[in-house]
Amino acid sequence: MSFLTRRKSIDVMQALEAHEKLKPTLSWPHLMALGVGAIVGTGIYTLVGVAAGMAGPAVMLSFLLAGAVCVCAALAYAEMATMIPVSGSAYTYSYAVMGEGAAWVVGWSLILEYTVVCSAVAVGWSGHAAEFLRPMGVPDALLAAPQLPIAPFLHSLGVPSAWLTSFIPAAGAVHGIINLPAVVISLIVTGLLVLGTRESATVNVILVAVKIVALVVFVVIALPHFDAAHFKPFMTHGLYEVSKDPTTGALMKLGVAPAAAIIFFAFYGFDTISTAAEEAKNPARDLKIGIVGSMVACTIIYMVVAAAAVGAVPVAEFAKDSAPLVYVMNKLGNPTVAALVAGAAVVALPTVILAFLYGQSRIFFVMARDRLLPKALSKVSARTGGPVLMTVITGVIVAVMSGFATLGDLAALANAGTLAAFIAVCLAMMILRVREPNRPRVFRAPVWWLIGPAGIVGCILLFASLSTFTQIAFVIWNLAGVVLYLAYGRRKSLLAQ
Repeated sequence: MSFLTRRKSIDVMQALEAHEKLKPTLSWPHLMALGVGAIVGTGIYTLVGVAAGMAGPAVMLSFLLAGAVCVCAALAYAEMATMIPVSGSAYTYSYAVMGEGAAWVVGWSLILEYTVVCSAVAVGWSGHAAEFLRPMGVPDALLAAPQLPIAPFLHSLGVPSAWLTSFIPAAGAVHGIINLPAVVISLIVTGLLVLGTRESATVNVILVAVKIVALVVFVVIALPHFDAAHFKPFMTHGLYEVSKDPTTGALMKLGVAPAAAIIFFAFYGFDTISTAAEEAKNPARDLKIGIVGSMVACTIIYMVVAAAAVGAVPVAEFAKDSAPLVYVMNKLGNPTVAALVAGAAVVALPTVILAFLYGQSRIFFVMARDRLLPKALSKVSARTGGPVLMTVITGVIVAVMSGFATLGDLAALANAGTLAAFIAVCLAMMILRVREPNRPRVFRAPVWWLIGPAGIVGCILLFASLSTFTQIAFVIWNLAGVVLYLAYGRRKSLLAQ
């Protein structure tokens, strides 16, 4: 079993052959925009309503809890990324510090995270785009995925019905042949990435600016209507509470902690910056500004937007709306601003797909470069300096998933994968501080002995707050990954040669 603990040297990792090394084309503004582009998207435009329904006005504390966990992880990421400026993010750090077995589990979890996020966001974007496409004569059959018999299949395997409510179509739900807009946007973003990293990053900067301006306008309009009475009672469900859904009878986890586990989806994305470490022009400067800067900026944005929304309109009114910020603007009698926010959401979601599709292709690429996946997948384009083949394959997988799958609460699986990666990075930082205290560190996480454990405990708390089905599905996914590793990666790994 020694293959599980064999480690790659940090120094050897950075001595790559030219044909297997990514081209450095990004500076800190590109990296910060990449992080903000990934973070500010589906979460603030839609999940603020879902989380408010779970925690009430105390959703502010949910933002604080999720943000605190992410800040701890961001500091650990900044230290590791500047010390090991090689593509691969948490997978690479785990390989160098904890060994191949841990690296595979983390890499496999990241594949789950990025793939599900890209597919779920593409489907979400399609929902917004459908409002513009239906009047143009596009039939519903091309705007929705077919209904797959997921619930009956899982129930036949013994999964309790109470866990399957996410897969039972709502009354009046539309099902079609293929979700064509989701497929198209996935392929467009893939094409943009194929053009080149710098080109796609420049477009991303512009789109990120558009959605930030829309959020600023929202806050400016909402704040004059602020009413402190909307925050009473504050913690309607306490820190943690389990109750039955009055409609379906399914058990629900409510309160500040479960809401934070959902809000967490709205925070992560800064980890995609660490996948770009190899493509940073000045890793020592650019990575720490990109990672910590995007995290701080987005935490401030979220807190202000959430406070403005809750203060302007009672939580109960917008909690169940699929576009809560748009609802708030309409409620305040500003349909023009509502249209602006809705339009910004259409702009925002492709930037999320771009950031996570970028990260996904880099994770696949690095695992192939280490030969845990087929070597052919690690080829770098001579023109763009990026992994074109891997980007195309990743884009096609995302397009197929978004076109034919109604994902439901499977998006929560992305949270599970991210939490696993965050735990690994915090643990790797602590181990390396003890094992190699004198190794040069361009950026040192402050009070690492507190930041590391706090990040790990926070991630475990959020994981425990996820639904039981999500937790079990995450374990099953990783068991399948272990089988693949034992059958292929263990024997083909560069360290096995």
